[in-house]
Amino acid sequence: MKRNVLVIGFVTAVLAASAVALADKDGEKKAAKGAEVGKAAPAFELTGADGKTYKLSDFADKVVVLEWLSKDCPFSNDSQGHLTKMLALQAKYAGKVVWLGVDSHHAHTAADNQQYAKDHKINYPILMDTDGKIGHAYGAKTTPHIFIINKGTLVYAGAPRDRKDESRQYAADALDALLAGKDVPLAKTESWGCSVKYAK
Repeated sequence: MKRNVLVIGFVTAVLAASAVALADKDGEKKAAKGAEVGKAAPAFELTGADGKTYKLSDFADKVVVLEWLSKDCPFSNDSQGHLTKMLALQAKYAGKVVWLGVDSHHAHTAADNQQYAKDHKINYPILMDTDGKIGHAYGAKTTPHIFIINKGTLVYAGAPRDRKDESRQYAADALDALLAGKDVPLAKTESWGCSVKYAK
């Protein structure tokens, strides 16, 4: 009888542990999913490489572009010609939208990004997210990865453009629509580029 009680207790403990493990995995999946288009964009308060503080709430009535980048990625350091295109895109909408770079690479410093911005003439802020909390909150997977926010709501997430068909300019199409008071034509695409080097 005593042995049966012990066996039942052991089985119960194993089942309970399994349930917790499954719940944890489910939680990880939900966390990995990131922000959802059509819903409120995750709030953030980050320090830029310039030492200034940037909060999403400061741009509550604006169109905001978050561009995940990394000085080590060939797309971000322009060995693939991508950064030149991104700088041209940012310049096209200067004064109309708020453009912020975000670096979630765990090993980068503000000094690294100050030099990176200087070397490549990046004239918009690069926000430091070395603990990866904001990157995970948004579900940023690659550099580049673009998130467009309209008055606090996430309206586009994905690639800046189609990598194979340059005529498909996803971010520009989204911004043109927003500035014209229209709905974003394509709200989500698959991002491409280097993987974000999170701390964990």
